[in-house]
Amino acid sequence: MDAKNFACFIRPLFPLLLAVLIISFTASLADAETHYHKFDVQETPVKRLCRTHNIITVNGQFPGPTLAVRNGDTLVIKVTNRARYNVTLHWHGIRQMRTPWADGPEYVTQCPIRPGATYTYRFTIENQEGTLWWHAHSRWLRATVYGAIIIFPKSGSSYPFPKPNLEVPIILGEWWDRNINDVMRQALFTGAAPNVSDAYTINGQPGDIYRCSSKATKKISVKSGETVLLRVINAALNQQLFFSVANHKLIVVEADASYHKPFTTRVIMLGPGQTTNVLLKADQPPARYYMAARAYATARNAPFDNTTTTAILEYKNARRRSSSRPVLPRLPAFNDTATTTAFTSQLRSIPAKVPTKIDKNLFFTVGLGFVNCAPGPRCQGPNNTRFAASMNNVSFVLPRRTSLLQAYYQNIPGVFTTDFPRVPPVKFDYTGNVSRALWQPRFATKLYKLKYGSNVQIVLQDTAIVTTEDHPIHLHGYHFFVVGQGFGNFNRRRDTSKFNLVDPPVRNTIDVPVGGWAVIRFVADNPGVWLFHCHIDSHLTWGLAMSFLVENGKGKLQSIEPPPADLPTC
Repeated sequence: MDAKNFACFIRPLFPLLLAVLIISFTASLADAETHYHKFDVQETPVKRLCRTHNIITVNGQFPGPTLAVRNGDTLVIKVTNRARYNVTLHWHGIRQMRTPWADGPEYVTQCPIRPGATYTYRFTIENQEGTLWWHAHSRWLRATVYGAIIIFPKSGSSYPFPKPNLEVPIILGEWWDRNINDVMRQALFTGAAPNVSDAYTINGQPGDIYRCSSKATKKISVKSGETVLLRVINAALNQQLFFSVANHKLIVVEADASYHKPFTTRVIMLGPGQTTNVLLKADQPPARYYMAARAYATARNAPFDNTTTTAILEYKNARRRSSSRPVLPRLPAFNDTATTTAFTSQLRSIPAKVPTKIDKNLFFTVGLGFVNCAPGPRCQGPNNTRFAASMNNVSFVLPRRTSLLQAYYQNIPGVFTTDFPRVPPVKFDYTGNVSRALWQPRFATKLYKLKYGSNVQIVLQDTAIVTTEDHPIHLHGYHFFVVGQGFGNFNRRRDTSKFNLVDPPVRNTIDVPVGGWAVIRFVADNPGVWLFHCHIDSHLTWGLAMSFLVENGKGKLQSIEPPPADLPTC
């Protein structure tokens, strides 16, 4: 059939084709659901490590409720604060398209929810599938206030891998044998590093290697031959973690709610904030096997919690022997950067359109610092100093009388400036011997403006100020392509040619290698004020953060929804 005859044939069918498209679109909308939840933030007595503590929870659960939705669904979550502390909740990794008021970081997109007050978060999942999580974003309450977000494909769609027989969230956390806010207050008062945790946890339980913990150890029962999807989340406050399952291979299929090309590994590493989905085949002799996690710690001479948390993978047809102890996996040493690098280098996304023409090139140093002060009880950091942290030598200071988003939206002056430096104020040997003159940052509330729709590249460079360290950096409101990583100082001429612009990993949180660099790219297509920060909470408290202001239109946030009527005020 030639082109003319084909046109004559197809023209009468246009109304029918249009009707089919409209019906399909309407059906897609009809499949989307709105999920209503009530979250009561409250104190709850919880027993761990032989002692009972009152901790802050949601609905009395630790970890908190799992939110299970489909791509395209809407969430309406009414949060009532029945605790004695201010609180906000952040939906980590949710892009919040046009709904920045629902993002949640305290004093960035909202003022805190005061004790006795209520705020309703409303947002829609748009083109996201996989595992994310939610957590408190005020003080250090996320030590116990967190839960999983599971985003299933739309109805009629499926995973890009064989459907598993069982799906289980595995939430890794940290436990302190005291009030977490007391730990934070002591660190802020003294200026020293905070006390390390007393245990790690899997789904809120330390596991039977710790005292008084064997009865409540998390157990997962499987049948021989079944495939299990483990949705692993690192909710730890301050620690990167290795995770493994004894005698079993893990097939990585997704990270930070983005599908990746499957690859097999024995161990995964997650920085605080990161998620990784792995498939596990129950193909070993029927028995009991430990799944375990322990620290990946890179800061030189810094104390860390050197314990191991466990859960149990239990075959249903295993012989019951009360004296049998599960097999323990061989986890890497705490400073095994080679294993971490080998793991992260295998992450490859399903090919997507990576920005190649860059409109905005930024270079951010990330790391610790010191504040000089007179010897005394408030100067107990190294050599009578106080710890600090910064990006490009600016230590981020949160406002207290309004949020950054509200200040911008309502033109409230004097809250922030938009002169965050695009490159370090001083160029130096970032991972070498750094002059002490560069150790003390400036304190300010500085934002960086990004033009809506611009293609952005950021070089994140670790520094040797105090110590080199692996830093998990999280960008709110976006996911991004990790086009390159390496060690030492980033060299634009040498390293740019090695970028992966075909199938780079897609993340919302990137672990900048210890003594190294990472390069990320994204399109600034989401208007709002978005926090960009280290997801180690002690580092965030010390100022390792900044914020982007993404405008749509001539100095306006034209396309975002107006602030909700119940938005908290400071």
